[in-house]
Amino acid sequence: MHHLIFAVLLAIATCLAGPAVDSHAQVFRPTQFVLDNGMQVVLIEDHRAPVVHHMVWYKVGAADEQPGVTGVAHYLEHLMFKGTPSLGPGEFSRIVAREGGRDNAFTSSDYTGYFQTIARDRLELVMRMEAERMTQLQPRPEDAVPELQVVLQERLSRVENSPAALFGEQFDAAQYLSHPYGRPVIGWPQEVAKLTLDDAMSFYRSHYAPNNAILVVAGDVTPSELKRLAEKHYGMIPMRPVPPRVRPQEPPQLAARRLSMADARVAQPSLRRSYLAPSRTAGEKQHAVPLSVLAEILNAPTGRLHNALVKGDGPAASAGAWYSSTSLDPTTFSFGASPKQGRKLDEVEEGLDRMIAAILADGVTADELRQAKTVMQAETVYARDSLSNAARIFGSALTSGQTVEDVEVWPRLVDAVTAEQVKAAARHVFDLRRSVTGHLLPKEQS
Repeated sequence: MHHLIFAVLLAIATCLAGPAVDSHAQVFRPTQFVLDNGMQVVLIEDHRAPVVHHMVWYKVGAADEQPGVTGVAHYLEHLMFKGTPSLGPGEFSRIVAREGGRDNAFTSSDYTGYFQTIARDRLELVMRMEAERMTQLQPRPEDAVPELQVVLQERLSRVENSPAALFGEQFDAAQYLSHPYGRPVIGWPQEVAKLTLDDAMSFYRSHYAPNNAILVVAGDVTPSELKRLAEKHYGMIPMRPVPPRVRPQEPPQLAARRLSMADARVAQPSLRRSYLAPSRTAGEKQHAVPLSVLAEILNAPTGRLHNALVKGDGPAASAGAWYSSTSLDPTTFSFGASPKQGRKLDEVEEGLDRMIAAILADGVTADELRQAKTVMQAETVYARDSLSNAARIFGSALTSGQTVEDVEVWPRLVDAVTAEQVKAAARHVFDLRRSVTGHLLPKEQS
């Protein structure tokens, strides 16, 4: 029922042509205020249909767990559906479904979120239930133990049964020597198996407080209506001390790291490469937006990666790049590729290195820059048409240290990026000495 990791990504436009965008205009035009207990509230109005998307984001995730109890943030997410004084186990979701809505939850390294999409006249109902489980969660031991088995089964199906997922865990652990981003969100299996209800409730009491939460609502409600309801249901909850988000940071990486993993279930070998990279709130922050533009240039249907690795006699059957500027601490800029039949991973890696070297030497072209900006500006506009996408953009940004204004200024920042800034960002990140390269292979190739 519950999602482990909720990917906060915009829907990627499928073509380069897009609507004309005024990069100086506001896109979401949010209303924001803070309750007396410190709870931040953001509203993105959309009155086209009598529907609202209601989200509560907690500024705590798997990277805030103590060593030895990995997976407790995600386990608590499951237990949040197991009862309060007025709601029995599972009743929260049954009520939402009975009222014609849908609900779910998600955990990431930096945040945990709970959401409902429902008719506007049922907004107060879900706010009342969500506010109650913020402070009065009462899971029974007889429900908590089986739910831990659900979590372990989820890990089995999503990770243990997937060579790519297992490889990803090993890869992340190689990337992060000290920072908790190197730990899986769902937790290491031997630690998850030992989690207790006391572990989860201790985490709950430490982090689930209104002053550590953000309410984001998108849809058919006015600022005055939302403020009245928020003050009535959330405003009465007293603020509580919460631990500061102090995490171990990465030591300087001085040498390239490599790993190879073989599994008989692998049908097609694959390459993965990543570099530590700044985000909009951590590291050399001035490079974050140019890196986002560079990722678009690389991933375009006829972009650098396709032309260098896939097109014609290129060695790769597929290739992609991944970067998100929304991360509380330094993130990664990553590549992935798989070879064509009869071609070798070494050929793919050599092609990737040549492409990166060309960018470091010559940068990107004016045409590449223009096309990438067109797509990114269009994506921002398209995101406005989805209640859930709009709310998730703000929630993920605010839980990673950004502000509402940082979200609204995004189109202008993208529009202002120059080719020189993209080249400088690439040179800052793409140092092979600070990379991790991994090969996932069929068993017979090990």
